Amino acid sequence: MDMSQFEADNTKNCMIESTLPEIVKSEPCWLGIDEAGRGPVLGPMVYGVCFSPLSFREKFGEMGFADSKTLTEEEREGIFEKICASSDMMAWIVELLSPTFISNGMLGRSKYNLNAISHDCAIRLVQRALELGANIAEVYVDTVGDPEKYQAKLKNIFPNIQITVAKKADALYPIVSAASICAKVCRDRALSKWQFQEKITVNDEGYGSGYPGDPKTKRFLSDSMDKVFGFPQFVRFGWSTASVMLQKSAVGVQWDDDEEEEDKDSVKLTSFFQKKGHDPKLDRHSYFSDRCLSSVDSF
Repeated sequence: MDMSQFEADNTKNCMIESTLPEIVKSEPCWLGIDEAGRGPVLGPMVYGVCFSPLSFREKFGEMGFADSKTLTEEEREGIFEKICASSDMMAWIVELLSPTFISNGMLGRSKYNLNAISHDCAIRLVQRALELGANIAEVYVDTVGDPEKYQAKLKNIFPNIQITVAKKADALYPIVSAASICAKVCRDRALSKWQFQEKITVNDEGYGSGYPGDPKTKRFLSDSMDKVFGFPQFVRFGWSTASVMLQKSAVGVQWDDDEEEEDKDSVKLTSFFQKKGHDPKLDRHSYFSDRCLSSVDSF
C-alpha cells in the first residue's frame, strides 16, 4: 500500500488502489464497502472497497475475514497480506478523507455532514471500480443512516447493480469484512506515520486510539492545543470534544458585529455601486446562491 502521496500532504484526500486482475473485469463480481475511523476525533476517516468474482464466493469466505474491529492490529495486517497475495482473484481501493477536509465540511457555511460525506465517498469508490473496468454485479455496504433510503439512493445511481445495505454488514458478508480490513489497515498506517505540519512533538505515550473517551487522546488534545490557534490539523474541529475544550481553555475572541446598527444618516459605500431604484430587501438569501438555486417560472 503506497501511501506516499498522502504522507506528502495529509491535508488533502487521497485514493489508493491495488492492481486489478483480468478476472474481475471478465467475470461478474461482488463488492463490499466499509469504513474505519468514523468516530475518532483524530486523524482521517478511511473508506475501503474490496471486490472479487462471484465464482470465488465460497473460496473467498474460507479466508477467515472478520470485522476489523474484532481483530488485533497484527491480525489485520496478516489478513491484509493475504488479500494482497490473492491479487489474482481480488482487488481493493481505499480513500483517505483528511481531518482537514472533514472539519471544513462540517464547519463550513454550507454544512456537509458526516453521513453525506460517507455516502459520497462510497459512491466515488464504486464509480472508480467501474471506471477501472471491474464487472461489478452486486454491492454490499454497512448502512449509514436509514438503510432503506441509503439503498434506494445507491440503486438510483447504479440501477444495473444489485445493492444490499444492511446493519452489521461487515459481520454478515465476507466481502464487506475484507473491505473493513483494508480501510482499517490504511488508517492505522496513516496514524503511525502522521507528519505534523505544525512541527509539534508527541510524547512517548502517543495519542491513543483517537476516540474521545481514550485518556491518551484527551491528554494529547490538551497538550497540543494552542490557546490562540487551536489544534493541529490532525484534529477534527467539528467534534464536540474539540469545540468544548476550545471554549473552556482557549483565549476568548470578540468579533466586530458586521450587523451593528449604523447611524441612520450615514450612507453605505456599497450603495454607490447599486442600480438606481435597487431594493436590497429583494435580494435572494445567501442560502439559495450558495446552493446555485434559482427561481422556476413555469413547470
